[in-house]
Amino acid sequence: GGIRHDEGNNDSDHDGEEYGKDRLDEIVSLMVEILCTTSPTLLISGEEYPIELVHERFQQINSLHIQYMFECLRNNASSIRNIKAYMLAVLFNAPSTLSAYYDAQVRHDRAW
Repeated sequence: GGIRHDEGNNDSDHDGEEYGKDRLDEIVSLMVEILCTTSPTLLISGEEYPIELVHERFQQINSLHIQYMFECLRNNASSIRNIKAYMLAVLFNAPSTLSAYYDAQVRHDRAW
């Protein structure tokens, strides 16, 4: 298992894996940066939040939230201007929006 790194291989399957690994690395780096920040507040989507709340939310993130982040990035890639700010907002909101998102997906899938 695992993601292989094939230097110079332009096979589309490997490009997708590499994109996923690179994006996952960005997400992890952002989470570490946020969890290590000493600023008393953090600006997310134009709102200031106490860092304690941000840390609490980030500590709730699991693999489902990361999968949700990938789907959000895939669905909105062309309209994202600031990828770091976007990822920060999605990660911050993921613990509270994830179940509503998947409930809507299930309702949509059943509506066929």
